[in-house]
Amino acid sequence: MARAWEADPSALFERRLGKSAAELGNSDGHDECPDIWQLDNGDIAVIGRDLTTAYASRLPQGVAIGCDERLVVIPGNMLSAARSDIPDA
Repeated sequence: MARAWEADPSALFERRLGKSAAELGNSDGHDECPDIWQLDNGDIAVIGRDLTTAYASRLPQGVAIGCDERLVVIPGNMLSAARSDIPDA
């Protein structure tokens, strides 16, 4: 059965949504860089900490993580900073 949506691995990074981790004080500039990017096909890429295993046993009812998916966590201030870059649905 085909999925209703599939990620396109050939899509390119187009623009950052919000501010960089360094601008928000969420990075020391060396090895951690949570980020949110819009891809050239309109999809969104999120770089965050992989907490799939930590949350797997306590997902809300109706929420599932596919075998090729990961649950990532980013700082709340990063999503708040991106608000003006995300158009209303």
